[in-house]
Amino acid sequence: MHFENTREFARSLDVQDSLSSYRDEFFFPEVNGRRVIYFTGNSLGLQSRRAKQYVDEVMDDWAKLAVEGHFYADKPWWDYHERFAGPLSQIVGALPDEITVMNTLTVNLHLMMVSFYRPTPQRYKIICEEKAFPSDQYMIQSQVRFHGYNPHEAIVEIKRREGEHNIRHEDVLAKIAEVGNELALVLIGGVNYYTGQVFDMKAITQAGHDVGAYVGWDLAHAAGNIKLELHDWNVDFAAWCSYKYMNSGPGNASGCFVHQMHHNNPGLPRFAGWWGHNKERRFKMEPDFDPVRGADGWQISNLPILTLAPYLASVEMFAEAGMDALIAKRNQITSYLEFILHEIDKEVDSNFEIITPSDPSARACQLSVFLHGEGRSLFDYLMQNGVITDWREPNVIRLAPVPLYCSFEDMYDFGQILKQGILSLH
Repeated sequence: MHFENTREFARSLDVQDSLSSYRDEFFFPEVNGRRVIYFTGNSLGLQSRRAKQYVDEVMDDWAKLAVEGHFYADKPWWDYHERFAGPLSQIVGALPDEITVMNTLTVNLHLMMVSFYRPTPQRYKIICEEKAFPSDQYMIQSQVRFHGYNPHEAIVEIKRREGEHNIRHEDVLAKIAEVGNELALVLIGGVNYYTGQVFDMKAITQAGHDVGAYVGWDLAHAAGNIKLELHDWNVDFAAWCSYKYMNSGPGNASGCFVHQMHHNNPGLPRFAGWWGHNKERRFKMEPDFDPVRGADGWQISNLPILTLAPYLASVEMFAEAGMDALIAKRNQITSYLEFILHEIDKEVDSNFEIITPSDPSARACQLSVFLHGEGRSLFDYLMQNGVITDWREPNVIRLAPVPLYCSFEDMYDFGQILKQGILSLH
């Protein structure tokens, strides 16, 4: 499509946008009396009106029913999580019994590693990406130490080539083949949080399996953002947070995937708790653990319903909108934002660099911009003028034009504010 850097053109795209009505579903902060341009849905999504409604329902049930809400609420609490199986499995490309919701992201990754990181003196290494999100780095280091290995020997990072911002796919495959029969686990972020690069999860999963390793994915920046086919890709496990693109609220519950091929493996260890026990016999308080068949069998404690309520509101909204429509708009609005950035760069002769891949198939809903020569003062200007974005050291702002609530006119307005910011600071 031929883009134009005009308000009229941006508004014409909004008129054609089949998802534009969802913008009214969300609450926006205001700066200087105006609704902000919100670019940090890759950190915390906006609150939806439905989220508040669903939380209020739980609060009302608690007030009116107390403990009986477990069985007699309109959405009974004891099986509340089962409502996620259908819509969430569609979002991540899974079978319904491969999905559960529980805990938070890093907790779930630790629990998954109980089952899928089982090092031996021969096979003990873990492959991850350079500059993984720090929580993943800390988690992997602690798991390796827990099993008695040296992180400097057991953790293999796939690095960027000198002078490049993104990891080459062929380098990932080459490193997996090189580590070979010493490799126990591949655990990578499906979308790199810093650059927005999308990894070829299907090919990497196959490569890991080819050398006898398990393969898991941290989908914090991928779930609700990119097309996922976890079941068909034969991914062993995955986990994701729900508060970024899926707008469930700060620090909220994590989604978890365990492939069906592992559901009936009695030799696969796991940390157990009573909510993962046979559902029909759970309240008999039996001494021996009999796990639920499916991903629910990895649950431990009964679930925090107040945190699940806004997440359920969100996944139902995703089911209405459909991932295909969301991805189509994501591609278009991200491309339009990229165009706007290049146009402003030409107008003010600035020196910023987009470090996110230019190929739409290799990026998600994010553009990371390296502000050569601009510095944090430009970020501060944007924030003070109603553009909520994200700063990452040493000199990068991350822009996430989330398709559910960002408009094309937002992209145009951002460009004008960015231009004024650069001009005012020089």
